[in-house]
Amino acid sequence: MIESIAQTTTAIQHVTEAEFADIVKSSQSPVLVDFWAEWCGPCHAIAPILEDLADQFADDIKVVKINVDENQEIAAELGIRSIPTLKIFKNGEAVASHSGVAAKSHLAEFIRKTL
Repeated sequence: MIESIAQTTTAIQHVTEAEFADIVKSSQSPVLVDFWAEWCGPCHAIAPILEDLADQFADDIKVVKINVDENQEIAAELGIRSIPTLKIFKNGEAVASHSGVAAKSHLAEFIRKTL
């Protein structure tokens, strides 16, 4: 049985498009945004990896999730065409993007390159 992503126990915050701009612009550290949907199998597969990485990089990066079904405007505005898509923002600007599931080591390197 697939565990609900909405019930994560790490410091990953679920945000809406109304909160998105404030979080991304006001954060002193980079923000990794996971664009996902409840029905998306690969999104569920990547969720535990992101939880581990959120803990591993807790001092360096903030991790948030945006449900694209509930927040379609921001997903369209940012050109999200497939999920899961991860985007890293620095100073309010997208600096890196990754789509699809990948190994934890690959995603850790994706994060390290933007720090």
